[in-house]
Amino acid sequence: MMQTRTIYVTLALVGAALSTAAAATPALAAPSAAPAATAPSPVCPTGWGSLAKSATAGTATTTPVRDIRTGRHDCYDRMVVDLPGTGGGSAGAVGYTVRYVDRLYQDGSGTHIPVTGGAVLEVRVAAPSYAPETGEPTYPARAGQPLPGVNPAGYRTFRDTRFAASFEGDTQIGLGVRARLPFRVLQLQDRLVIDVAHSWTGAR
Repeated sequence: MMQTRTIYVTLALVGAALSTAAAATPALAAPSAAPAATAPSPVCPTGWGSLAKSATAGTATTTPVRDIRTGRHDCYDRMVVDLPGTGGGSAGAVGYTVRYVDRLYQDGSGTHIPVTGGAVLEVRVAAPSYAPETGEPTYPARAGQPLPGVNPAGYRTFRDTRFAASFEGDTQIGLGVRARLPFRVLQLQDRLVIDVAHSWTGAR
């Protein structure tokens, strides 16, 4: 009987010791969550400048303008002149001149065409907006009116667009922008691209 009581006492003492050790063991901290990754802000190009840009390598083309459209991007607003059939590339498929002007005057008549904005870019493309063989318009724009289907509302840089004229094989467009900002001109496959930056600093 005494041996049985001794076994019970020994088991009780061992249980108490184990409980004390467990209580004294510090709790392990839960692993902290990794910080959420943030997407890097886009680095906007700089160095375009605001001086006039032109190309005469392609000179004039009889391939007419088919459409003019615009789009918004992180660093700039874009205008695209569609010229299907002209090719494109660094050699230049069509001549152009893009420059800031104080006021936009229509080719031929010299009529002043008001353009809204802090500055006005005159875009001249050495391509007609009509079929040379028939004189039928290939781009449904009217002199002095906004470009068809283009609405610059909500753009960071663009404020207004105006069709000036298609005179002696050239198409003339007025682009109203927020201020005199840097811009570039690209010759791409079957289109001419004009990008106007949102700022001078490269910020979005």
